[in-house]
Amino acid sequence: MTETIRTSTSAHGSGSASPATAGTSPKGLKGGQLGLLAVVVLGISTIAPAYTLTSALGPTVNEAGLQLPVIFLIGFIPMILVSLAYRELNADSPDSGTTFTWVTKAFGPWVGWMGGWGLLAANIIVLSNLAGVAVDFFYLFLSQLTGSPELAGLAANKAVNVLTCFVFVALAVWVSYRGLHTTKLVQYCLVGFQLVVLGLFVGMAFANWSASDTAIPFSWEWFDVTRIETFGQIAAGISLSIFVYWGWDVCLTVNEETSNGKRTAGLAGTLTAVIVLAIYLTVSIATMMFAGVGDTGNGLNNTEIHENIFTALASPIMGPFAILMSMAVLSSSAASLQSTFMSPSRSLLAMGYYGALPEPFSRVSRKFATPGFATVAAGIMSAGFYAVMHVVSENVLNDTILALGLMICFYYGLTALACAWYFRHSVFSSLRHFLLRLVCPVLGGVGLFVVFLQTAVDSWAPEFGSGSEVFGVGLVFVLGVGILASGAVVMLIMARVRPGFFRGGTLRRDTPALVVPE
Repeated sequence: MTETIRTSTSAHGSGSASPATAGTSPKGLKGGQLGLLAVVVLGISTIAPAYTLTSALGPTVNEAGLQLPVIFLIGFIPMILVSLAYRELNADSPDSGTTFTWVTKAFGPWVGWMGGWGLLAANIIVLSNLAGVAVDFFYLFLSQLTGSPELAGLAANKAVNVLTCFVFVALAVWVSYRGLHTTKLVQYCLVGFQLVVLGLFVGMAFANWSASDTAIPFSWEWFDVTRIETFGQIAAGISLSIFVYWGWDVCLTVNEETSNGKRTAGLAGTLTAVIVLAIYLTVSIATMMFAGVGDTGNGLNNTEIHENIFTALASPIMGPFAILMSMAVLSSSAASLQSTFMSPSRSLLAMGYYGALPEPFSRVSRKFATPGFATVAAGIMSAGFYAVMHVVSENVLNDTILALGLMICFYYGLTALACAWYFRHSVFSSLRHFLLRLVCPVLGGVGLFVVFLQTAVDSWAPEFGSGSEVFGVGLVFVLGVGILASGAVVMLIMARVRPGFFRGGTLRRDTPALVVPE
C-alpha cells in the first residue's frame, strides 16, 4: 500500500476542525474532484437501476399488484423528504461522516455512533450482495456469450462463487483506492451503458407490448392507492421501494471532494432521487404492459422469474439484443459494487478522525488522497461477510438482504429527525426553514420509523422471508435486530478503548463545520 497520511484527533482535540489547506479537506481528502454531473452519476451508479429492478420488480408486484407504479411513488416520498434534510445538514456542516457526524452533533455521541453503525452495516451487507450478483451475472454472461450452459452453473459451486466474489471485491477496492478520478471514468462508462440498454429495453417493450400473450393496456388506475387492500401491503411495498431508492446519499458522502461541496453534494442527492424515480416509473410501466401481472409464463407474479425479471423478459422483448441486458445488469452490479465503497470508507474515515474508531481508520493515502485503510477494511468486511453467509446458508444470505430495509429505515430516519432537532432554534425564522428544517425532516423521519416498526413486527413471523426461524422468531427479524444490537456491543467496547469521543471531547454540537474547498 502507498504511504498514508495520519489525521488524528489530537490535532483538533478540543473539537475544532483544522482549516483546510490548498484544495484539501481537514481529513486529507482532495477537494474539487467532482462536479454536479459526476456526483449524480455516482449516485445513480450506487442505486444501480438495472440490477435493482431485475431483482425487485417481481417481489414488489407480488405485494402491490397493478399498483406497482403508485408504490414506487409512495416509496419515493420519504426518500425525497429525507434527501431535503440531508441537503440542509450538508449546507450547514459538510462532512464525509454524514449520518454519524450529523446525528452526533444533534443527539450526542452515543446515538450518533449507532447511526453510523446502521449506515456501515447496511453498506457492508449490500456490498456483499452486489458482489454475489456480479458473480452470478458474470457466469451467465459467459454462458450466453459462448453458448455453453454449463458455465452458468459455475456460480452454484460455492468454492468458485466465493473465490470469484473475492476477485470482484478486490478489483472494486483497487479502483476505489486509486481515487475519484479513476472512479469517475469507470462510472461514466458503466452507468452510461446500463442506461442506454434500459432505454432500448423500454423502447422495444412499448413498441411490441401488444404482441405479447400476457400484455395488458396502460391504465391510470395503476396510480390509485385506494386499490391497495391493506396497510401491510403498502408497508411491504414501501419497504421494498426504500431498498430500490437507497444509495443516493453517497452523493453527500463525497461532499469534501466535490466542487462547492456545501451546495453541489446536496443538490446532486436530490437530483439523483428524482432521476431514479423517472427511470423506475418508465421501466415498470413498460414491463407491466408487456408482461402483465399473471403468475405464469412471463407474468410478473410468476415466482420462478422473481430473482431475475430481465433475464426472463430480455429475449421476448429484445430478441437478438437480449445479451445486452445481461451485460447491463452485470455492469450495473459491478458499478454499484465499486461506487458503494465510497460511503463506508468515508464514514469509517470520519469515525476514525473524530476518535470513535481506532486511529488507523483516519489514515488517508498520500498519493491518491483516499481513505486507504478504511477502503481496504470495508472490502475485507464485505468479502468476509459474504463468504461466511454463503457457506452457512443461502437462506441466511437472502434473509440478511431483507433485513437491510430495517437498517436503511433506521439510519435514514435518524438523520432526518436529527435535522429537525439540530435546527430547532431556527425553524420559525422563515417559511423555507419551517418547511425544509422541520416539516419535511419530521414527516420523512417519522414515516421511515413507522415502516421500520411495521417491518419489524411483520418479520417476527417465520414466514416472512425464507421461512427460517430461531426459536420461533423469523430469521429476518433476528438478523436485522441482531446486527443493530451488535453495534451497541461494539460501541460499548469503543467507549472503553476510545473514551474521548463518547465524552464529547472530539465532536459536539458546537464543533465548527469543516472548511470544505470551494
